[in-house]
Amino acid sequence: MSVGALHDLAANPGVESMTALLAALQSGDVHLLIPDDDVPDPVVSIVIPALNEELTISEFVAWCQTGLEKAGVRGEILIVDSSTDSTPEKALASGARVLKTPKRGLGRAYIDAIPFIRGKYILLGDADLTYDFREIEPFLEKFWQGNEFIMGSRFQGHIEDGAMPALHRYFGTPVTTWILNALYSSKFSDIHCGMRGITRDALVRMDIQSHSWEYASEMVLKSVQMELRTAEVPVRFLKDQDGRVSHHKRAGWLSPWLAGWINLRSMLVHGAEFFALRPGFALLCAGLLLTLPLSLGPVSLGHYTFSLHWMLLGMTLSVVGLQSFYLGCLSQLFHDYSGMARARWLRIFSYNRSIASSAVLTAFGFGCLGPLIAQYFSYGFTLSGRIGFPNHLAILGLLALISGFANFIFTLVLHSATLSVKRK
Repeated sequence: MSVGALHDLAANPGVESMTALLAALQSGDVHLLIPDDDVPDPVVSIVIPALNEELTISEFVAWCQTGLEKAGVRGEILIVDSSTDSTPEKALASGARVLKTPKRGLGRAYIDAIPFIRGKYILLGDADLTYDFREIEPFLEKFWQGNEFIMGSRFQGHIEDGAMPALHRYFGTPVTTWILNALYSSKFSDIHCGMRGITRDALVRMDIQSHSWEYASEMVLKSVQMELRTAEVPVRFLKDQDGRVSHHKRAGWLSPWLAGWINLRSMLVHGAEFFALRPGFALLCAGLLLTLPLSLGPVSLGHYTFSLHWMLLGMTLSVVGLQSFYLGCLSQLFHDYSGMARARWLRIFSYNRSIASSAVLTAFGFGCLGPLIAQYFSYGFTLSGRIGFPNHLAILGLLALISGFANFIFTLVLHSATLSVKRK
């Protein structure tokens, strides 16, 4: 890459800084190739990972150029390539920029590309001619309307016969889409559609971590967590060209299942609060409903008597629920892009008030243990074989002690995390 081209990239407002660009180039992992007829100051960047796509890459670049021309917008085509065939040479000859990177995952390709993306608006997809990049106007119209993240939807558009295996079309994609919508209260119709759009600013703030197929789910779920203005666009999904074999087929029959599993893992990891926050609060309430009424002794309702064993169950539910609730709060904090969760939990668990509450719970717990300790001494350092009021009150005391200590530790971790977790 020439010094002039490097200066051109660094001076472009789409690049975060000269330092980031130089670091990427000097690492030796990436090499940018620029065509002779390069487009200056693009508004739109079409960023496409490619791996051994020599059969389709030239036509694909032509499709992108047609799409940009029809839309009347100035744009660049950036192929992020880790091929061992003639893909990069053909892409460069067709007029695309080529970013040569090692083969280390689909998601990582987008991460590597960020310092080299010059356009304010980004279109993502595949270089295999399965998505029709001659028709990008609907995506651009959504951008002009102020949307920050735009998902293509094959199910709202058209799926050509033979383009999608039945396993993907009727099971994999609908099921994982439903799971993500349930976890994140979203309304996407096709979370695995490879053709999508995002503003460069949103992509940088999104801070994608996934290096493999799960980047697709991470991008979608983070768009929800970041509260991006989002839209869907119907797209046509075309079958592979004659002679081309999809990457899943190249990798073997296990590949689609592995891709589904790692996407599901991404959903669950980033959505841990779904399983912890509200369920934990519900368990805590259920546990307290069992524990508190029994703290003074057994309670009878008709023919049924609730005694110490039920109280122990209530204590267990309370402890599990409290810990789950605390972990849910922290999980929400780690994925808080708006700052609302941080402000809410710091307000509810303000340091002085929360530490004071922990001290009160601890003192109350020791107080509730008093009658049982007194009984222990009066019986010659043994406990009475008769279960009565001191035993019930002691269980409440133990719960208060556990809660006080847990609240103290959670308060410290919460305030520590708010100092460490920063969002752009």
